[in-house]
Amino acid sequence: MNAHLLATIDLATRNVASGGGPFGAMVVRAGAVVATGVNQVTQTLDPTAHAEVVAIRAACLALGDFKLTGCTLISSCEPCPLCLSAALWARVDEVVYAADRHDAAAAGFDDREFHELFGKPRDEWDLPVRRISTGEDNAPFTAWLSLPSRIDY
Repeated sequence: MNAHLLATIDLATRNVASGGGPFGAMVVRAGAVVATGVNQVTQTLDPTAHAEVVAIRAACLALGDFKLTGCTLISSCEPCPLCLSAALWARVDEVVYAADRHDAAAAGFDDREFHELFGKPRDEWDLPVRRISTGEDNAPFTAWLSLPSRIDY
């Protein structure tokens, strides 16, 4: 595991030299690297292009599946809530990281407030998140449930 962690740190460090953010990740199954990813937020103008998300997307393509059961997500830094959510949706078996959120904050990547935000009631958030019912809210779910060819996830 240490070798994979060191490799993600190397990926992240090389990404900085290439003009990217200081984050690297990989997906590993049975000791073999399935895919890697580096932070591509500024290069692609995509705020979701975190290293872990990039690695998860690449691993899913490499394995031909949207589930990464049997895999470990390894990251150079503690995954933010976005990346943790992606790991949960991908159904990886484990997440392992090197630096933590405090190390990231010291370098100007302070996501601690996002970690804390999800523990608060939504009415205390700075970002309004609210439901507006249309009377047709469940139509997509009804269509989904009636689709015999659906692939459950």
